[in-house]
Order: sequence, then structure tokens, then C-alpha cells
Amino acid sequence: MKKLLFILFLSTLTFAQVKIKPRILPKSDKVKGNIIRIDSFPTKLIKPRAVDIWIPIGYSNKKKYNVIYMHDGQNLFDSNTTWNKQEWMADETAIKLMDQEEVENFIIVGIHNIPDLRFFDLYPKKTINYLPKKVKDSLFEDSKKKKLNITDNSFKGDDYLKFIVTELKPYIDANFFTLKEAENTFVGGSSMGGLMSMYAICEYPSIFSGAICISTHWPGLYPEEKNPIPSSFFNYLKANIPSSTNHKFYFDFGTETLDQHYPQYEETVNQLFLEKGYNNTHFKNLRFEGENHSEASWQKRFDIPLLFMLGK
Repeated sequence: MKKLLFILFLSTLTFAQVKIKPRILPKSDKVKGNIIRIDSFPTKLIKPRAVDIWIPIGYSNKKKYNVIYMHDGQNLFDSNTTWNKQEWMADETAIKLMDQEEVENFIIVGIHNIPDLRFFDLYPKKTINYLPKKVKDSLFEDSKKKKLNITDNSFKGDDYLKFIVTELKPYIDANFFTLKEAENTFVGGSSMGGLMSMYAICEYPSIFSGAICISTHWPGLYPEEKNPIPSSFFNYLKANIPSSTNHKFYFDFGTETLDQHYPQYEETVNQLFLEKGYNNTHFKNLRFEGENHSEASWQKRFDIPLLFMLGK
């Protein structure tokens, strides 16, 4: 505990000009390791929100740690505080794999979502440019009828990513014992967070080397027949997938609840990456029969992408 308090002291000093005040969350029966929380991370790019930094038992300045930046951070570690009493059990899974020496050491930075803004923060903004103009205009016009009034400026995905890369990552690297290079930096999430993780590595291939995209929400909005939005994601990917020599992509999907709408895109995704030179060493797109769209399902298989990205 003394070491942790010293780390927090250094963190406050290093970024005193922006008044970042991290705190250690009280012990919870659902959390293994420690969570350091910044209740409202200062930013000029998006609406400030909480950020959790999870560090494993035995965290030490004698080691260096890979970093996974994850979306929907409030759902990762503690089901006592989540809206649906479910969690990823990211901490338990991580500690088990590290204790068994199956993966390299890592910490997890969980960026909380703001529910009312989540869709616009996590939607890959540049993919909108891959929609035919008449389709985009129709979608925006339809939003007016629903009193949503969506425009191009509504989408904040680029600002959200810039926040991670230019504001959050420098703080983490300055105040935690991290390996700073792209080969040690990963991004992950589920549903819209899967889309944003895919987008993050395409937009910043020199920052992230791996993307964990669980139950990726290819429909973009609501699942419907003749949905034009998935094609905009795929056309963006076709133009922006980074080199397979130093990047990895992990995708997966279930077959129940919202996930039932994802299997239809399996072959399209596979073909896109095959055409870009990816193989099983750099790319996975796994089907989990009978699994649904929930943290309870994602916790069962979170070890798979961790081993894929960080396996020794």
C-alpha cells in the first residue's frame, strides 16, 4: 500500500498543472489487484469522464508493463457497481494468466463511457465518408423525424481517439511503469467498443499494435435488412487496415440476443484481412455458439484475446 501511495503522489506532482488527483479505490470482494481511479480526467477534446487504471498484485517498479486501453471501463472489474451486476472479470482473468506465466505483464486502463454520449464517442467517424451521400442524407433526415438531429458533427470518435493518444497515454506512460512502444500497447472493447478498437488501430497504427474487438457491432445502428452501414465499415477497413507484419486483430461474436445479427458478416471480415496478407498468426475471427451480448458471455472468453495478443 505504501508503494501505491507513493505512485499516487508522483502522479499528482507530474501533472499538477491539470490537477489530476488519482485515488485508490476501496477494496472490493469482486476485484483482484488494485484500481486507481481518476474521477474526471481533464481533457480539451471530449467530455471529461472517469478513468480506472487496474494494476496487478505485485505491481512493481522492478518490472515494465504492457498496456491495454479498454472502453466501457466501468464494466470491467466490479459487478458490485455495474448497472447490470455483470462484469468482464478482466482482473481475475489477467491475474490468472500472469500467475501461470502464460502472458507478458500488463495493466488495463479502463475509460468509462458516458451513457448519453457513448454511441457518438465510439462510432468510427471517418467511416461515415464511406456511405453513399444519399444514404447518409437519408439517415440524417430520418434522425430529425426522431428528434435526434444527427449531423456529421455529432460524431466524436476522432476526438475520443485523440484524447486517448495525446492526453491519456502520455499521462499513463509518465506515471506508471509501462512499456511505451506500439508493440506493447493494445486497445479493446465490445459492441461499439469493438468498432472503436478496430478504428483505433487503423487510425493510429504507430501507437497500437493489437485490437481486441469482441461482439463487434457491425450493424452500426439498429440491425435491419439491407442495412447500408456495415459496408461503410468494410470499405473503410479495405482502405485502412495496417500492415500484418506488426499488427494483430482479434474479432469474435456469439449467436444469441444482439449477437445473432453478427454471423452474417463473418466471411466478409475474413476475406478483407486475408486479402491484406493476414493469417492465423495476426488475425482471428471466432464464433461462440450459444453466447449472447453481455459481460457474462465476454468474461468466459476474455482469456483468448489476451493470450493471442500477449502470450509468451
